Amino acid sequence: MEFSEVADAPESVPDPGPSDVRRSGRTTLLIAAAAVLGVVAGTCTGYVIQAEREPTALPPLSQPVLAQAKGKGPEPLSAVQDRRVRTDGDLRTLLLKRPSGAQDPLFEPGHDGWMSLAEYAETFKQPAVEFRYEIGHEFRRAAVTAWRLSDTYGVEIRLVQYRQEEQLDAAGSAEGGRYWAERQAGSRSWAIPGTGDGRAYVHTRPDTKSGMPVYSAEAHAWRGDIAMEIWIYDTKPISKEKVMDLAKRQVGRL
Repeated sequence: MEFSEVADAPESVPDPGPSDVRRSGRTTLLIAAAAVLGVVAGTCTGYVIQAEREPTALPPLSQPVLAQAKGKGPEPLSAVQDRRVRTDGDLRTLLLKRPSGAQDPLFEPGHDGWMSLAEYAETFKQPAVEFRYEIGHEFRRAAVTAWRLSDTYGVEIRLVQYRQEEQLDAAGSAEGGRYWAERQAGSRSWAIPGTGDGRAYVHTRPDTKSGMPVYSAEAHAWRGDIAMEIWIYDTKPISKEKVMDLAKRQVGRL
């Protein structure tokens, strides 16, 4: 086959598409070129005008001395007013105190009121995954308290603090708690006053894996760099009033 045969094309079939594209591109190119020429021309004109002007004297280098304010500065905030003073101290002091007559839990969480990152991660279904998550989200420390009011009624409260150098990790932790609580069958929830998006949950369907019904309730909220977690367990249904009372009193201490 000769190359001339391939190059011959019928002249009766126009191809407006590429032509239109080239026309549009050419118009854009002309506008851009005109804009550039306008800037160059304006710059040149400016240099000519500036060259014909008399030089302007510079202002003196010395400046008037500003008078310094006198008197005492503002007093530092007290520990009551400065929340950072309280949260940077012993986090365990912010936990609710055990009620009178309460017993030790069957299994003491953590050690001396503290939970290490490994111990905290072990409370989740996938500890290794949670461990990596908490490291990535700047886990700082966790304080915990627990007690029993009867052989079957138990309470555990955790305060989890984050460094929050990159993001609001305490808010994210509380959001994660709410996410899983809302997906449990038979859950009812209520907003915790004064917390924005904090919520308390009562799970009306018991867990029967242990051979007896175990009901639960929980609450999740955050304030500043601290996420609050409250857990209640009993072999009888738990009322909204019990979990809400604990949640409101614990948030009030933050």
